[in-house]
Amino acid sequence: MADLSLSIPGIAGHTYAVLGLGRSGAATAEALIRSGARVLAWDDSETARAAAPADILFDLRQADWATIDALLMSPGIPTTFPAPHPVAAAAMAAGKPIISDIELLGKAQPQARFVCITGTNGKSTTTTLIAHVLKSAGRRVEVGGNLGQAALSLAPVGLDGIYVLELSSYQLDITPTPLADIAILLNITPDHLDRHGGMAGYVAAKQKVLAPKGQSSLGIVGLDDAPSRETFATLKDKGRRLVPISAEKKVENGVYVTEDGQLVDAIKGAPRNVLDLKTIAALPGKHNWQNAAAAYVAAKALGLSADEIVAGFQSYPGLAHRQELVATLNGIRYINDSKATNADAAEKALACYDNIYWIIGGKAKEGGLAGLEPYYKKIRQGFLIGEAAAAFARQINRAFPVTMSGTLDKAVADAHALAQREKRAGAVVLLSPACASFDQYPNFEIRGNRFRALVEDLVAKKGAA
Repeated sequence: MADLSLSIPGIAGHTYAVLGLGRSGAATAEALIRSGARVLAWDDSETARAAAPADILFDLRQADWATIDALLMSPGIPTTFPAPHPVAAAAMAAGKPIISDIELLGKAQPQARFVCITGTNGKSTTTTLIAHVLKSAGRRVEVGGNLGQAALSLAPVGLDGIYVLELSSYQLDITPTPLADIAILLNITPDHLDRHGGMAGYVAAKQKVLAPKGQSSLGIVGLDDAPSRETFATLKDKGRRLVPISAEKKVENGVYVTEDGQLVDAIKGAPRNVLDLKTIAALPGKHNWQNAAAAYVAAKALGLSADEIVAGFQSYPGLAHRQELVATLNGIRYINDSKATNADAAEKALACYDNIYWIIGGKAKEGGLAGLEPYYKKIRQGFLIGEAAAAFARQINRAFPVTMSGTLDKAVADAHALAQREKRAGAVVLLSPACASFDQYPNFEIRGNRFRALVEDLVAKKGAA
């Protein structure tokens, strides 16, 4: 039976420090040990240390960096802003490289092809869509990175295989070697600015995905925001091989989506319609049309035909917790958008629906609901939950009626009762919290799973009635 574990060549006998023993850090330590390296691992969390093998634990604050080759660091730990972690600072002072598990995956599988996706919004949908399209066409694919499986827990894919990786700005900052055969930069809007020292640092981190691996490397860049347009223009002037995409306007030598949802291929020759994206229920709204344009270019560059790509789009089930249709009851749709942890993400959902029974709240981000005011006319009623409920009620300021539900369980019951009583055409009960979950749930996935379970219970009760 073939070995399905990754092995990293050239590191046997070397010593590596691993800081952070969460999902990616634990997989990194295992891969290093499997490849013959000596590992010194640490996590500031006692709980994380307790779950790790005792023989690799070493307090890296006491490390002799002269004996260590490199620091492998989990992306959530700062190297610069707002202040470097003390272990990172010590490694840098000793002149030791700080790298990610993504860097090691590239070294472990040099013959594989890599599709790397980043952007402030849409990267998870684009990643899963590309992986689905490729798998549907019979390609060997592993998908992970910032989404799902950690990079070094993925299986080897070899010469004909493809890794589809979602990459955060944090991961890109500690992945110095160009990795992508096909790189996608979807969009850039302000986010994580404290970790990058401001907008310029954040943009620079995102742009790293486009560093060419070789002459055949292809960059796919969205043109629907100013920082991405500037990135495209600058790199195009440098002779880089780039394809533009847009969900808002026609683009030359690229792929775009018309106002009525037609995906148009204008990469070469006369523009031609490929698919009516309005027929793809799992990809609602212009933001998803941009994701589809990026996925189309990537799949085409990997040799898939238009028919194969369209078939993959048509069978795509959608991304869990991102405008996920859980059920339809008496014509009312119940949508799980728990991944919308800020106002920008919630805006994408609000733009797609009318007659919205909106479940919002949790642990608020800076600005709260600012920027969502144009969508308030679509809201039939808001159902406020979590620690942000009172502040959101003040911010809404009677622009639409609200119910102080408090908990998700109560909000689903309240929204369901009102939506079913009013029976508005095209109505949705929408969980799109515009907040992190940490006040009531460990993460947005658990919050979304709870919403799904509550809705499935409503469906079961209807069936039993």
